[in-house]
Amino acid sequence: MQMEMDLDGGLTERGTGRDRLLLVDGMAILFRAYFATSFTGAIRRTSSGLPVNAVHGFVRYFWDAVKRFEPSHIVCCWDMGSKTFRSDQFALYKANRPEAPLDLIPQFELVKDVVASFGIPNVGLAGYEADDCIGTLARTHSEATDVYVLTGDQDLLQLVSDTVTVAIMKKGHGNYALYTPDYLMEERGLRPAQIIDVKGLMGDASDNYPGVKGIGEKTALKLILEYGSIDGILERLAELPATVRAKIENDLEMLELSRQLARIHCEVPLSLALDSCCWALDRPRVAAKFEELEFGGLLKLIG
Repeated sequence: MQMEMDLDGGLTERGTGRDRLLLVDGMAILFRAYFATSFTGAIRRTSSGLPVNAVHGFVRYFWDAVKRFEPSHIVCCWDMGSKTFRSDQFALYKANRPEAPLDLIPQFELVKDVVASFGIPNVGLAGYEADDCIGTLARTHSEATDVYVLTGDQDLLQLVSDTVTVAIMKKGHGNYALYTPDYLMEERGLRPAQIIDVKGLMGDASDNYPGVKGIGEKTALKLILEYGSIDGILERLAELPATVRAKIENDLEMLELSRQLARIHCEVPLSLALDSCCWALDRPRVAAKFEELEFGGLLKLIG
């Protein structure tokens, strides 16, 4: 996918004439919306007391992305619980995550109802994470469409390709870092697949897997930039400083496990035809849902 610099120094899309599929990382955006609006302690609720602040914020983020990226097709992907094949591989995977705030829990299903009112498929599969569904759909449809992934999760940078752009949401509405292979190389000096190997070495505190004990981000990046991959490092272990070599040799099993945990699984057994996710706004249907949730101010967004 081609990108060009705009006058402000940011990245802007250059049309390719192909359909454009927007894959939405639903849970990442819902949590982002919740914490962006709940830090004051004032939770938006309907007159019946139903908390809706995260759903309201989700819609604003979502609509901004629709206007920005002008997709022809949209899918929203969701996590389906904490139990996945990764937690089977490593019992402590994400075990450090706190319970969801009580005000957020009823909004998990509510937001899917809102997404459905837009005519957008909600996709998720037990045993897999939303990232895996996004990766699978991106791989399946990127030959025929330009794929955009809307997320705040930098793990998804490993999906970047000539036809897959990862839009990382930044602070505020309408601010994105748009990652293509060229931009990822320019910013970090990395190829998409090397994102996996860096995390395999350094681990991920958020997902609660350790990588190689004693190797942090700086050392992991240096090693991957010099040797290209974990396999390249292992082939030339003798060249490493003695202290670094010892750390890796003492943690080979966890290194390989961490690399597996970091890799997005792009062969999830799900099938979604492109024509089942065409973007065509049914304004009356959305308006009815907004009225139900007392989102009157958001009606202006959809025209």
